[in-house]
Amino acid sequence: MANKKLQVWLPLIFSIVLIAGMYLGYSMSDSKGFFKVDKPKSLQQALGYIQRNYVDHVNLDSLQGDAIQEMMNHLDPHSVYFPPVELKEANEELEGRFEGIGVEFNVFSDTVNVVYVIPGGPSDKALQIGDKIIRVDNYLIASKNLSTDSIKKYIRGKRGSGVTLELIRDNQKKSVTVTRGTVPVPSVDAAYMIDKTTGYLKLNKFTTTSYEEVMQALEELQKQGLQNLIFDLRGNGGGFMDEAIDMADEFLDDDKLIVYTEGANNPKREYRCKRPGLFEKGKLTVLIDELSASASEVLTGALQDWDRATIIGRRSFGKGLVQQMFDLDDGSALRLTIARYYTPLGRSIQRPYNKGKKIYYDEIVERISNGQALYADSNKITNEQKFRTNKGKIVYGGGGIMPDIFVPIDTSSYPPGIRDLLRNGGFNSFVYRYYLQHKKDIDAFRLPGDFNRQFNKEGDMWQQFINYASGDSINVNTISSKQKESLQELLKASLARFRWRSNGFYQVLNNDDPAVLRALEEMEK
Repeated sequence: MANKKLQVWLPLIFSIVLIAGMYLGYSMSDSKGFFKVDKPKSLQQALGYIQRNYVDHVNLDSLQGDAIQEMMNHLDPHSVYFPPVELKEANEELEGRFEGIGVEFNVFSDTVNVVYVIPGGPSDKALQIGDKIIRVDNYLIASKNLSTDSIKKYIRGKRGSGVTLELIRDNQKKSVTVTRGTVPVPSVDAAYMIDKTTGYLKLNKFTTTSYEEVMQALEELQKQGLQNLIFDLRGNGGGFMDEAIDMADEFLDDDKLIVYTEGANNPKREYRCKRPGLFEKGKLTVLIDELSASASEVLTGALQDWDRATIIGRRSFGKGLVQQMFDLDDGSALRLTIARYYTPLGRSIQRPYNKGKKIYYDEIVERISNGQALYADSNKITNEQKFRTNKGKIVYGGGGIMPDIFVPIDTSSYPPGIRDLLRNGGFNSFVYRYYLQHKKDIDAFRLPGDFNRQFNKEGDMWQQFINYASGDSINVNTISSKQKESLQELLKASLARFRWRSNGFYQVLNNDDPAVLRALEEMEK
């Protein structure tokens, strides 16, 4: 009987409890305390007023994006806002891959020329070097003065999708269909043995695949007798810090501290060596310059603090800030600085940025005008902080990594006409055509080293370059002997690039590279 009465009153009891809970929750939300619901912030209110009351229709997403961008401008120079349309490209740059057809191209005379086809890639059997792409899915791209980025948007697409290309090959029109795929973008530009015991490795950025690439390169070099290594980080603007930490672990022993990070909202976190490394012994030199930044400085700083490597070149960029990506609901994202990183000795590599972004970035250019990139005595950090390594070496904090051995920047300046050829693509256009004309002979060389030693047509190539330049009223014969030697070396290296990509380019160019030559001297000590 009691159970039946309870069943009758139970719905009413639940209703009373529910109403009381709602009233209590509303009352508490209107008061200060744990349950307080935040009122809309001023930015949200302003956007709401505009949306409901403004005289014309406005793109609220664009307005909101501009407001976020303005907020980021008041933070450090490396905190960045990415609108949805830019986010994918920004991520691809650091992922080490993209979705496309797997070719490299240059635009010569308003025509898209295929200059490289990735072996095993989507276009491996369909395209070849020298093809001229005229249409992409019936859209005419020739003679339209399209930017490189615009052409990429037509050619790239989702993996598995097809694209029809109309092209000219051997003066005949041809139509091919390519199925797009995932295309790797190597971060290791070059890895080869300079001599029987010394290897050279150049890394252009720290992507999600960089550690794996570097390990594969080191293993291959060790098979060839690697005992000494020149690790080239010049021009490397950084990327993922975890990749740099993993690489440092391969050069440092025991459980040595590699780097630590700390920020106002992020407690101190240490990163240490965790495993036996692939190259803990053997001489190591690291090449840096004013464009070596962020993850490059993490790696270089750890090796310098532990006296593991000799650092050669010029003062690095000076970026000691850690970024993390935060996705927003509209598909955009913030790459926000969350902490500073410090080398094992406690050095902060970050240089001051309190005078604004323009002055911050202009400082790199000013290093040339004020002599820092030219003279060792001028190559110093303002308000530098001194630290001492275990072996007694003085190292510096507060504005980049100071090299142990200074190598000045090359300031040899070509006449305006030559500079224009290098800048507007005319130089590369000449090398490309020369390669196509002599492709059979150049492809006969199996290795870049063979080409570097045995190629004997420098004189012929130079004469053809003189004739080519004269067509633009440029008299190459007026340049100095040093400039001529430098240009001839660049012509030969660029020719090797069409045959072996960056690996061939650097094998030729490094023959006279002052920093590489200085590193080789250091190895002989």
